[in-house]
Amino acid sequence: MDALDLARWQFAITTVYHFLFVPITIGMSAIVAYFHIRWANTHNPDYLRLTKFFGKLFTINFALGLVTGIVQEFQFGMNWSDYSRFVGDIFGAPLAFEALLTFFLESTFLGLWIFGWGKLPEKLHALTMLLVHLGTVMSAYFILSANSFMQHPVGYRFNPESGRAEMTDFLAVLTNKVQLVTFPHVITSAYMVGGAVVMGVSVWLVRRNRPAADTPLYRKSARFGAIVALVASLGVIFTGDLQGKIMTEVQPMKMAAAEALYENSDSCAPFSIFTIGTRDGTEEKFAVTVPCVLGFMATGSFDKPVEGINPLREKLIAEYGSGSELVKDATYTPMIPVTYWSFRFMMGLGFLTMLFSAAVLWATRGGRSELRSKLWVWLAVLAPLAPVFANSFGWIFTEVGRQPWLVYGVMTTATGVSPEVSSAEVWISMIVYTLLYAVLAVIEVKLFTDYVKKGAEPFEQPKTPDDMSDDTELQFAY
Repeated sequence: MDALDLARWQFAITTVYHFLFVPITIGMSAIVAYFHIRWANTHNPDYLRLTKFFGKLFTINFALGLVTGIVQEFQFGMNWSDYSRFVGDIFGAPLAFEALLTFFLESTFLGLWIFGWGKLPEKLHALTMLLVHLGTVMSAYFILSANSFMQHPVGYRFNPESGRAEMTDFLAVLTNKVQLVTFPHVITSAYMVGGAVVMGVSVWLVRRNRPAADTPLYRKSARFGAIVALVASLGVIFTGDLQGKIMTEVQPMKMAAAEALYENSDSCAPFSIFTIGTRDGTEEKFAVTVPCVLGFMATGSFDKPVEGINPLREKLIAEYGSGSELVKDATYTPMIPVTYWSFRFMMGLGFLTMLFSAAVLWATRGGRSELRSKLWVWLAVLAPLAPVFANSFGWIFTEVGRQPWLVYGVMTTATGVSPEVSSAEVWISMIVYTLLYAVLAVIEVKLFTDYVKKGAEPFEQPKTPDDMSDDTELQFAY
């Protein structure tokens, strides 16, 4: 494997691994903030116990997400220096805002939340977690702005003297039409993940039934998590529909690849449930389809045709050619099996999350706690994993489907790799990072499961600022 292939593998491994933590962080910060605000307003002991219990799980996940995210920035300089040089003015701006504004917002107020028990007034203390959540949402917005530029470049001009892309309109980058549909889709999917994690953990604790007195507490959190996951899932479907139509407009090849649609459809474009194509990805051999559905997904109309892979490839070759400095031997076609199946795994796992949520709400209706069957153990494990992996497959589809473009229509992936980095150097860094991530995975799972097994701590009336002197040191809450 050459340096380009290795650099792509390394970025894929580190990015997918990091993104396992991101939606959990966004979703759980919102739920912990809700529990804490409810405690501050009602002084119901259940809400304080749930705040501290799920706050521990959130903190573990936040720490691992932070560590794994740092590696992403190094890779732009190590393996993708030509890309960084070409679009650094544009791509770096939203990332700078994310680092200097939102990350410090998150970290500052998370510190106040962790160390502020008894030192801050109750409602002000609850507000700190809400601000942590706001920071995670803003962080996602800036990062998605940078990624949306790669999907649909706007607000820039090419300077032939420097050979670089230069920003002309930062507001255009922040309000990119791809960004405006991607952001709500990512956030609602994060809420779906957060709700599913709370639901899965709570279902496991209800079935465990130790101590029995805590079963109503976990039943309450299981139902709340299921409601959040189910409502958020509906938001994911709505925003995903909007995103699909914008995607078809700006990247028609990605939609064609998602459906393995090789030739232009008629007026009633079919949705492919299952397709087998040739190994080179140029022809369909067998397909099971549903008539007209693809037309609605892509265009909003059941009657409009959808362009296929082969005609689109010919258009792109005619428009961009090959062999230039920014486009080297491009085929203009992504890896069809990966885009096709990642798209379906994304949707399938999302619908499975909805089914899990509905099942929990049905089993716990009217004060029931019918979660004793061993099948609920599997649901408790699979409920959090399904939406997490749905998110991961969604990102795999988004990034692979854009290939061979690094910045769509402007720069191909082959031209963005660092020219002086050897295959051996990428191998070394990839092996080191992968082993490190494996160790971190063991730590994450061990900490998470240990705290889940402990369950929520017994209620203890928290101290207030009146109980503390000005000289009392801040103490780590956990």
